[in-house]
Amino acid sequence: MGTDTLRAVAADDPAERRREQRGWYFYDWACSVYSTSVLTVFLGPYLTSVAKSAADPDGYVHPLGVPVRAGSFFAYSVSASVVVAILVMPLAGAAADRSGRKKPLLGLCAYLGAAATTGMFFLDGQRYLIGGLLLIVANASVAVSMVVYNSYLPQIAPPEERDAVSSRGWAFGYAAGSLVLVANLVLFTAHDSFGVSESTAVRICLASAGIWWGAFTLVPLRRLRDRRTADPAPSVHGWRQLAATVRDMRGKPLTLAFLVAYLIYNDGIQTVISQASVYGSEELGLGQSTLIAAVLLVQVLAVGGALGMGRLARKYGAKRTVLGSLVAWTVTLGAGYFLPAGAPVWFFVLAACIGMVLGGSQALSRSLFSHLVPPGREAEYFSAYEMSDRGMSWLGPLLFGLTYQLTGSYRDAIISLVVFFLIGFVLLARVPVRQAVRDAGNPVPERI
Repeated sequence: MGTDTLRAVAADDPAERRREQRGWYFYDWACSVYSTSVLTVFLGPYLTSVAKSAADPDGYVHPLGVPVRAGSFFAYSVSASVVVAILVMPLAGAAADRSGRKKPLLGLCAYLGAAATTGMFFLDGQRYLIGGLLLIVANASVAVSMVVYNSYLPQIAPPEERDAVSSRGWAFGYAAGSLVLVANLVLFTAHDSFGVSESTAVRICLASAGIWWGAFTLVPLRRLRDRRTADPAPSVHGWRQLAATVRDMRGKPLTLAFLVAYLIYNDGIQTVISQASVYGSEELGLGQSTLIAAVLLVQVLAVGGALGMGRLARKYGAKRTVLGSLVAWTVTLGAGYFLPAGAPVWFFVLAACIGMVLGGSQALSRSLFSHLVPPGREAEYFSAYEMSDRGMSWLGPLLFGLTYQLTGSYRDAIISLVVFFLIGFVLLARVPVRQAVRDAGNPVPERI
């Protein structure tokens, strides 16, 4: 598939290629609403309240007969979804590469996740088990779908366009997340005016994310094209696929070195995203409305941040721009450690700094990795890449939790995450990306 794919990209009519790229952007527009409204804002507190209503007098629920603190049920459900996704992603990636039929797999994952998210409307009373199951299905589905989605990037954009195309995709996602979150917050804060209870308003917000996800997935399914592979990846079945992918990467050590660096610093990024609201509420004493407004600010500024860092990459190269973003992340966390309690203005300043570097660091990392993937193995390699993306991180939350457990301070917990950005910076700086691109069998862009 290597030369065939490169020729296909190069030979595409520019107007047709732009049309396909615009269709590709719309999957980020479709699924990012789930990550923002469901996973980041509404589901955690709501599912926890449902679990607590079903708990015994000691505060425990008993899924499958196992005693679990009601307050931990959401976290355990997210962890379970990570396990499911890790098992499925390499298989899905290899299947997409072998068959070349990525679009049906993208549609299957998208509509399975959208259906599960829409089904959260029925999460009420004491139905915490249904909520946990729907969360596992939706979270695993979005992770697997992103493997397929990301693997299109090398096929729809020649090397010189990938930074800009990847950045626009992230910007579309953050724009959609902002738009829907504004509508959700209007419904949530003014639910009495709409004649619904607060619980019903939350369930409508959850379900609307699923409807949005499913509706806008129609755009990429209409515009993206499947490309048959002439040199498919070898067929490996079962859970051995991930091990086979890693073994293949060992033959391309520079690609593996970049992936390790990315997995480390992106684990820090994902943990900041997921734990910033905990830090704001527990350490800084900020209210729920302030925290939700801060999430919205991050979403809005991440649009401009992704596009702006994409322009910087055209001038300075993606690697240097990502390294600069890691410095900015480190400075931001250092400043966050000293934030005064009960001062929402400074928390908004922190949120603004996160928003400005968030989208760009993620978008440019994705485009950089796309240059380092051997032709014909895109989906398979992106399955490994995706393991620290879209809520899939695990080491950062573990360090955050252990630091708080040992010190009793969320300030110490948040500053402990600096280690991910420092180590990631050092490892990424050591990767000779031009040589890595050549070793992967891809053309080297003029600036990378």
